[in-house]
Amino acid sequence: MVENHHLKPATTEERRIYYREEWNVEEIPDFIKNSLDKREFGFDHLGRGPNDRYRVFGSLDLLRKFLRYRTPFAAYSSVAFYEKPRRRDGWIKSELVFDVDAKDIPLRKCNCKGVCEVCLNQAQEIVCSLMDILEGDLGLNDIHVIYSGRGYHLRVLDESVMKMSSEVRGQIVKYIIGAEVPQSEYAGDGMTYKLEHFSLPFGYPQVFTERVKYAILHITESTEIDGVNNKLLKDVIKYCKYINDDEWGLFRGKVGPIRYQRLIKGIASLNMGWVDAKVSIDLKRILRLPSSLHSMVSMKCMEVNNLENFDPFRDAVPRFVYERK
Repeated sequence: MVENHHLKPATTEERRIYYREEWNVEEIPDFIKNSLDKREFGFDHLGRGPNDRYRVFGSLDLLRKFLRYRTPFAAYSSVAFYEKPRRRDGWIKSELVFDVDAKDIPLRKCNCKGVCEVCLNQAQEIVCSLMDILEGDLGLNDIHVIYSGRGYHLRVLDESVMKMSSEVRGQIVKYIIGAEVPQSEYAGDGMTYKLEHFSLPFGYPQVFTERVKYAILHITESTEIDGVNNKLLKDVIKYCKYINDDEWGLFRGKVGPIRYQRLIKGIASLNMGWVDAKVSIDLKRILRLPSSLHSMVSMKCMEVNNLENFDPFRDAVPRFVYERK
């Protein structure tokens, strides 16, 4: 375990130590290694963003040599597969991605300015709930959990979603985070709720209910929700014990039906912040390369095979951090 204050930006020398003494190209996940020649790679050499783009590597050895020689500030690979990745031409398909960044979580349990053990644990809880919905409600497989350095990426390579448009991906985002208030009327088949382009499984109202319950139980007087004033916030906090006991009718009666509806709509809007939707709908996004160094916090971006037992402050900290004074 390493203390939070040791997770400061990596120096040029520390990056060099990491890529030349600790990093191993074999730690790149198979789902990237097996599609290496179909992906675009990008790099940030100065800490100003990925301006070295459209890189292509025909072999793992070429990628290994590049990273060990250049020791970049950050390394990225595309979620998209291309016929001609150097030009981002001939799009084939893209992973469906969900980005949970600990520093951007709504209703954070901590007040830290960056990331800490509390908000990273909260991010882990969110990822577990998203996994349950993706696998249980939507029946998706081939899902990979990546610790990004300040949160998590869920990368879905299920063939049933990889060719979906940005529009449909946006509807899936709304589903799994509870950003769409369920309508009272069922679709014609009696089994699904309809958004514009995506059929929500019958269980969506339960997903939405759980998201609303989580929000209500974590609201504080400093929480900002669209359409919700301070008086309503105080009443929500005062009567949230009913929600903890799943007594929704009593809670609704205490806050008032009209104010209750206003609260529900506000929470649906708030829920859009649980993941970065822009990442999910971008078919040509690049994400941090698993095994690479997140130089801003001196932590490894890495695939997580056992999320319940994963501790980023134990498992994702490079050796050079322990040598800092």
